[in-house]
Amino acid sequence: MTLAPPLDGPHDGPHEGPHEGPHEGPHEGPRNDQHDGQHGERHGGQDEQDGQDAGRGRFRPAVLRSPLARYLAARLLLVLPTVLLLLTAVFFLMRATGDPVTTAFADRLTPAQLQQKLHAAGYDRPLLTQYLDYLRQVATGDFGRTATDNRAVGEVLLTYGAATLELACWALLVAVAVGVPLGALAARHRDRAPDAVLRLAAVLGYATPVFFVGLLLKLVFAVGLGWLPVAGRASVRTELRLQDLSDPTGIYLLDALRSGDGAATADVLRHSVLPALALGLLLAGVLLRLVRTHLIATLDAEYVVAARSRGVGARRLLTRHAARPALVPVVTVLGLQVAGLLGGAVLTETTFEWKGLGYQLAHYLTVRDFAAVQGIVALFAVVVAVVNFLVDALAALIDPRVRY
Repeated sequence: MTLAPPLDGPHDGPHEGPHEGPHEGPHEGPRNDQHDGQHGERHGGQDEQDGQDAGRGRFRPAVLRSPLARYLAARLLLVLPTVLLLLTAVFFLMRATGDPVTTAFADRLTPAQLQQKLHAAGYDRPLLTQYLDYLRQVATGDFGRTATDNRAVGEVLLTYGAATLELACWALLVAVAVGVPLGALAARHRDRAPDAVLRLAAVLGYATPVFFVGLLLKLVFAVGLGWLPVAGRASVRTELRLQDLSDPTGIYLLDALRSGDGAATADVLRHSVLPALALGLLLAGVLLRLVRTHLIATLDAEYVVAARSRGVGARRLLTRHAARPALVPVVTVLGLQVAGLLGGAVLTETTFEWKGLGYQLAHYLTVRDFAAVQGIVALFAVVVAVVNFLVDALAALIDPRVRY
């Protein structure tokens, strides 16, 4: 007879203890403790790392956590060293050529009188002292006074800066209107007759000196055909009319439009054509070749080839698929050409007697007017640095790959 074991009784302990105890206690207990310890260490290290990251993030402004914002902030910080470097170079190079007092009065004053004027102007002090004093003045916005006509340099910049700005805008308009469409046309007809002709025209455009182009334009359209004025920003009648305006901007086209005088507006436009062409064609040649090169490279990209294989037309490929990627380097180079544009403005304004900063700079260089030259060059440096920063920002917005 077999007796069934009781449900509750002394057998519970021996059956559960010897079998379950050794399996759960000796094996799982230490393993779980070790696992929990490692897990705790990992969590502790992660918490410490998170705490360090949070600490670093606390001291970083929220706006600089974006890669684009950090990139633009770094580019912006380069503006000041660039301007300072150029100011330093101009300061010492100008003084290596002599001083304006000796240049103006050497033949008319005795040595004692000349020395007295040099002392009054501060040119007999050590060069380093003059340099540090100049930097302190510039930091406060004081660029000094011109030695030739005793005008505040700031007044010179305001008076003639508007004329140079107007000429630069006209030249950029000509360069973009001519260079970009012709570059796209050359890319569309690459290695054919239109492409060869346009490439030759581009080389001639940026290789020919701007003053020579200006003289040719004057000879053909002003002297030969008589279609356009020879020089100046406007006729005498128009200039007198614009000077009577309250708070003139110095930009003749805007002032003429404000006056409501259609004849004055037409006169200003006629005087702007030849200087804008002379300076704009210089940059148009660069843009033409640049647009052509990058459009051809983009048209050979895989995604464009795939779109072409799906039957997308040539015009749509050019305008919708290839144009935007190809414009990124064009925009960048356009900003870099601003320096060349301002340099060309000196020759263009001299050729056409366009009385802007370039025209005045040529005059002040001739008479060695240190304060005036340094003030104009400082303004040019700031303009170039700021424009390059804006171009970097625009390129980063157009193409996210530019962000660092």
